[in-house]
Amino acid sequence: MTSIDSVTLEVPDPAAAADFYDAAFGLGELVRVRAANAATNGFRGYTLSLVVSQPSTVSSLIDSAVAAGATTLRPVQKSLWGYGGVVQAPDGAIWKVATSAKKDTGPATREIEKLVLLVAAADVTASKKFYVDRGLTVGKSFGKYVEFNMPSSPVQLGLYARRALAKDAGVTPDGGGSHRIAIGSPAGPFTDPDGFAWEAA
Repeated sequence: MTSIDSVTLEVPDPAAAADFYDAAFGLGELVRVRAANAATNGFRGYTLSLVVSQPSTVSSLIDSAVAAGATTLRPVQKSLWGYGGVVQAPDGAIWKVATSAKKDTGPATREIEKLVLLVAAADVTASKKFYVDRGLTVGKSFGKYVEFNMPSSPVQLGLYARRALAKDAGVTPDGGGSHRIAIGSPAGPFTDPDGFAWEAA
């Protein structure tokens, strides 16, 4: 289990969602959509992060997402770790765009270095053990955060304590019902301790 090939977002209007993601981020087959109306409310327990090379690319992608219909949760700004912002897509998915670079080295591009799925874990230690038992290796682990080492995976995976992840996204941690996301991997199908469904890719 070393790869996540794609994530599938469950949305009320797949055509509208596909149009949004094409216009906002241009991620192609990495992010798929399908029709679903499973009950959900509040924070869905995950964020998707786009890691890019420089601040101007962060601003460009956030601007295109907002122009396509996203809502700003955290405006683009500098921080101790770099530069980033958070938006919520019309379908409810939360997206963070960030870079560790403090300065631009060239004109803005739409090139994305990494797509990272951060899952809110009720018990980070237990969820980490679950994934390690299925063959993943830990790349970074400190406190309430775990990042798995998946060098050949199109989509990266991390775990974060729910309250901390919600705070990072700029939302309250309250929420329930369906996550409205499925993870496509050769390792599927199974469901993790936090109820995230993995499907056979």
